[in-house]
Amino acid sequence: MFQHLQTEKLHHITRRRFLRDCPTGLGAMWLASQGLAAGAGKLKISHDPSSPLAPLLPSFAPKAKRVIFLHMDGAPSQLELFDYKPQLVKYNGKECPKEYLEGQRFAFIQGVPKMLGPQFAFKQHGQSGAWISDRLPELAKHADKLCFIKTMQTDQFNHGPAQLLLHTGNQNLGYAAMGSWLTWGLGTENQNLPGFMVLISGGRFPRAGASLWGSGFLPSVYQGVQCRSAGDPVLNTTNPPGISRDIRRAALDSLAKLNAKAHADFGDPETITRIAQYEMAYRMQVSVPEVMSIENEPPEIHAMYGTRPGKDSFANNCLLARRLAEAGTRFIQLFDWGWDSHGSNAAESLGDGFVNKCRDIDKPIGALLTDLEQRGMLDDTLVVWGGEFGRTPMQENRGGGEGNRFTGRDHNPNAFTIWMAGGGVKPGVTFGETDEMGYHVASDPVHLRDLHATMLHLFGFDHQRLAYPFQGLDQKLTGVKPAKVVKGVLV
Repeated sequence: MFQHLQTEKLHHITRRRFLRDCPTGLGAMWLASQGLAAGAGKLKISHDPSSPLAPLLPSFAPKAKRVIFLHMDGAPSQLELFDYKPQLVKYNGKECPKEYLEGQRFAFIQGVPKMLGPQFAFKQHGQSGAWISDRLPELAKHADKLCFIKTMQTDQFNHGPAQLLLHTGNQNLGYAAMGSWLTWGLGTENQNLPGFMVLISGGRFPRAGASLWGSGFLPSVYQGVQCRSAGDPVLNTTNPPGISRDIRRAALDSLAKLNAKAHADFGDPETITRIAQYEMAYRMQVSVPEVMSIENEPPEIHAMYGTRPGKDSFANNCLLARRLAEAGTRFIQLFDWGWDSHGSNAAESLGDGFVNKCRDIDKPIGALLTDLEQRGMLDDTLVVWGGEFGRTPMQENRGGGEGNRFTGRDHNPNAFTIWMAGGGVKPGVTFGETDEMGYHVASDPVHLRDLHATMLHLFGFDHQRLAYPFQGLDQKLTGVKPAKVVKGVLV
């Protein structure tokens, strides 16, 4: 029996623990070979196991402290919002040129579609002269705060893989989200709240689901925590009937002792993560209801955002994003479903559902930017807005045109627009240019890997050095393909 237990124990000794404890000093030799020994000047790639939320050492001084990422789930049409193409007006209703169809992959377009001009009026705004359509009048007031990248590109043209690529750097499941990477690197400013929080509106989950805020191969303490703007903010944190907070504390203390013994015996670092998660959940029982309660905000704030306490809405989530940022949350992710404007029904048409979605987000985003600025938080808060890809300059003709009763556009991975504000990016700047139809990049392409590299740079991290060893590879948010920091958008 004793021999069996010893054998089991040996099976659970990890390579990291062997290198650490080996009396011949192999661990120190390995660290030196990796440039990670004391004084080597390299970025650490592991945390003190007793403090999994401690920060890593940045490569250089950061410009941003936190992110509010506004993802418009379904991919809004840049041609109806920010990328004004007068030439496309002239081609409206004409057959699409062959060169736009040859060699291209489409989700639904078949045959030869008709070109589709912009559906709404555009006007230049602010001293920057940014083109913004009349669908976003409140956001247009902030034109000089925004930094537009009009030449975003992705490798994926279907929603699920494209969302995964945007948020995890890989179109496949099992990779760590941006919020997990930044929380792993930056640590937390508030020990009573998760560093990565997720809010959802629009009535549906994003296509790729919770994988978009999963920690992948990173310790699970860095995964995003989904919150709700109505009802219990976080599911399963409330004590069940008959269980007091003192009883919960006693149970967690006993569980922590058992987990600590398991870690001492087997050395699995995930055990320490589990202890940290239980403790975080205990603290969240008090901290989360407090920070997630918008009822005590003054009337003028509710009027500015258009919030309705007790309801699930994008407006409520924008106000909650400000409150979470104020409370020290590092990465706040908002998903708003309903932007897939194919034209197959009224809700997915540019003339109906798209208009409603613009109305839903315009006032709250304008309020969020105003609120952050007046609280002195915009300078070190990076706000990012965008979808997973763009839309085509031709009308979708699903089934050769028979499947589209309403006006809509198909998926376009070749060129789309995002904007950023605050957090070290240049205000009032437009970076890159698309062709005269808004279909392909004409100058300064920016791949999603470049966006990831740029975001990490704003937080003080070199994307090539922020790496985590997994399955024999130093995993990175930017992956193994070339990626660059887009210096033209940095202050």
